[in-house]
Amino acid sequence: MNICVFLSAADLDERYTRPAREFAKLIGKGGHTLVWGGSDVGLMKVVADGVQEAGGRLLGVSVEFLAAKARPGTDEMVIARDLAERKRLLLEKSDAVVIMVGGTGTLDEATEILELKKHGHTDKPVVLLNTAGFYDGLKEQFRRMEDEGFLPRPLTELVFFAEEPVGAMAYLEESRGIA
Repeated sequence: MNICVFLSAADLDERYTRPAREFAKLIGKGGHTLVWGGSDVGLMKVVADGVQEAGGRLLGVSVEFLAAKARPGTDEMVIARDLAERKRLLLEKSDAVVIMVGGTGTLDEATEILELKKHGHTDKPVVLLNTAGFYDGLKEQFRRMEDEGFLPRPLTELVFFAEEPVGAMAYLEESRGIA
C-alpha cells in the first residue's frame, strides 16, 4: 500500500516524534511505501528514516522552492512546480492518507482530502492520527460541523480518528483488505 502522510517538517518534541517513529516502523515492516512531502528535515525526516530502517520504500513529492531540502537516496523523488501540484501528486500516488501533527500546510492538505472525499472524488481511507491530543480541537470542530448539518456525509465516512499508530495502521490495512 502507498501511504501518504501529511505532517510537519519542524523539529518537534519526543511526544510527537515517538509516535511518528512507531507509525513509520509499521509502514516499513508492513512492506508499504511512504508517500510524503520529500523533505529531509524535522518530523518528515523522522518518518522517512523510520520507514527506510524498517525496510519500506520512500516516494517523495517535493516542490521547487523546497528542493534543496529534499531527501537524497529515496526510491523515487518527484519535484512539483507548486504546492497545488504537490498535493495533487501526493494524492494520485497514494492508496491511503494519514494526517499527523503539523501546521498550516498540513491542515491545508487535510482539509483538501476531506473535501474531495466529501464530494465523492476519492474513496481512499483517511486517518487523523491524534498524537498527544494535538487534534482534539479539530475533532470537536468536525463533530460540530456534522451535528449542525455542514457535512453531507457522516463524519465516520470521511475520516477515522486514531489515538495511536497501531490503530491507524490497523484501520488502513482493514480498509484496503490487507488484514
